[in-house]
Amino acid sequence: MVLALVVCAAVVGLGVLGLVAFAVRRRVIQRVGGTFDCSYRLKMPADASTQPDLDETGEPIPASTPKSGADGKGWVFGIGRYSGDCIEWFRVFSYAPRPRRILPRTEIEVLGRRYPEGQEELALLSGSVVLRCLHNGSPLELAMSEDALTGFLAWLEAAPPGQRVNVA
Repeated sequence: MVLALVVCAAVVGLGVLGLVAFAVRRRVIQRVGGTFDCSYRLKMPADASTQPDLDETGEPIPASTPKSGADGKGWVFGIGRYSGDCIEWFRVFSYAPRPRRILPRTEIEVLGRRYPEGQEELALLSGSVVLRCLHNGSPLELAMSEDALTGFLAWLEAAPPGQRVNVA
């Protein structure tokens, strides 16, 4: 009986310790400043478009294929942190002290933005906007709040002179 209570107390203690470790890790990441909630689509659909949403004159390009993002699969909650000319992206539910992805400003090209559809609305935080980008020529989707999106686009546009930055 005593052994069972000790085992139960140890399991509960480890669970609480794990939750405390998540909270401490998040505080350490955010301590530097310049952080925002940012979901990252790790598994992009095979038919993800790499074409911009607008043509050269700013007119919308009609979609020739149905949107593939509505299934809501592949999204992971995370924290984005501005670090010089890079965005460091950390998974929320991870103990890793290092970022999972590093996105240099010079390698990000914005294709467009959209609101979550279908199952995505359940997979993402409320009020999120999905930003379609290219990262080194590969499709990338980030989801963040309107305020974080404004800051992200301003950060992209504020590149030092001579850097190629494409913001839709």
